[in-house]
Amino acid sequence: QVQLVESGGGLVQPGGSLRLSCAASGNTFSIYTMGWYRQRPGKQRGVIATITQSGATDYSDPVKGRFTVSRDNAKTALFLQMNELKLEDTAVYYCFAAYNGTASWGQGIQVTVSS
Repeated sequence: QVQLVESGGGLVQPGGSLRLSCAASGNTFSIYTMGWYRQRPGKQRGVIATITQSGATDYSDPVKGRFTVSRDNAKTALFLQMNELKLEDTAVYYCFAAYNGTASWGQGIQVTVSS
């Protein structure tokens, strides 16, 4: 099993930047894809960024060009660099890891974009 813990959330002004981190532990050598979901107020949780075992990345349209996902080679840490933040980026952000036909999720962390 893989355990995930997010950190780095908080309050930021529009146009600002924030970097989320996700620490992975447990069966990390089995992970093949990691990424981030978010759940905006009143909306369903949706994927925003993924990174595969080979390092290939993909982004949802709302964050493309502003957010960057990365991870360390040991697959024990995942990051999300968020730039040019907008009010609509306010959400609870979750990291996930896919492995052995299943997935683990972090507990989620709040990001609030407000002036």
